[in-house]
Amino acid sequence: MLLEIRHVTQYRYASLVRESVMEVWMQPQKSARQRLVSFDLDLDPPAQVFSYPDSFGNAVYHFDVPQPHDKLTITARSAVETQPAPPLPDQLDRGEWDRLRSEFLRGESFDFLHPHGFACESEALHAYMAEHDIDALRGRDPLTAVRELNRLIYDSFGYEAGVTRADSPIDDVLKARKGVCQDFAHVMITICRLWGIPARYVSGYLFTDRKHGDRSDPDATHAWVEVFLPSLRWIGLDPTNNTEATERHVACAMGRDYSDVPPSRGVYKGEAESQLAVGVSVRKARAAIADPEFLRVSGTPARNVPAGRRATGNAAYQHQQRLHQMQQQQQ
Repeated sequence: MLLEIRHVTQYRYASLVRESVMEVWMQPQKSARQRLVSFDLDLDPPAQVFSYPDSFGNAVYHFDVPQPHDKLTITARSAVETQPAPPLPDQLDRGEWDRLRSEFLRGESFDFLHPHGFACESEALHAYMAEHDIDALRGRDPLTAVRELNRLIYDSFGYEAGVTRADSPIDDVLKARKGVCQDFAHVMITICRLWGIPARYVSGYLFTDRKHGDRSDPDATHAWVEVFLPSLRWIGLDPTNNTEATERHVACAMGRDYSDVPPSRGVYKGEAESQLAVGVSVRKARAAIADPEFLRVSGTPARNVPAGRRATGNAAYQHQQRLHQMQQQQQ
């Protein structure tokens, strides 16, 4: 499936800010089932863009806007060709649990076996697990267990934007029983890790299709889960939509939780309050993408800059130091 993606992020400030330093994780990955055809990043105000791979191998684009501005618009345009994931077996043998306990595997997957950030156990999580007798699923083989967990999360949580925030702990979604894709991903990741199954957070996009029963907001980014089973390697599961990852899923970045791979993050220098607006469109490439269907951005059109010059180790280090310095100044 050939898809075209446009992702507009706009920060508006109540008054002029003196500088913004930003990082973005918006480039679709290159993998066996995903071919990146093109990627461009437009900035307004314009800035020089650098890129570097983070510790998980994701492409990170970073830039500094050193002049005063009251608005920052980031527009990412991608074309990507996806392939269906190989079909999975109906089940695995129970010996897969023993293979998951391998010392080598546990060392290799350390980052994806332990709590981190938003993917942390709590009393509310254990109460939810007890309510649904979730640990009984461990009596099945690991593939069946994670599929059933995927379905259970889909069934027991409603999809509703605005109930939680990007920085909400999983207790918020467990209390409300409503949330969005990143909340459901964090719940599933945390439970899988408690079971000893390596699990990671995937940030990207979904080509939504109501005939498949998708609950996801078509105008937003998407998140799902990948779990590692020794016999199958990494497999994708989407608890928001009760499905496996398909050719409609476009992966941009993978990490321990949302905090590792937000679509964008940064800091600015100034006292002004900020407002964020985001618009996303994912279309089959045969359909032209018309600008009015995206978030409208008033003012001077964004000016194109190259998608990114690969940063040397020194350039990446300098940017990270600048970002850290500005974060410290705001504390």
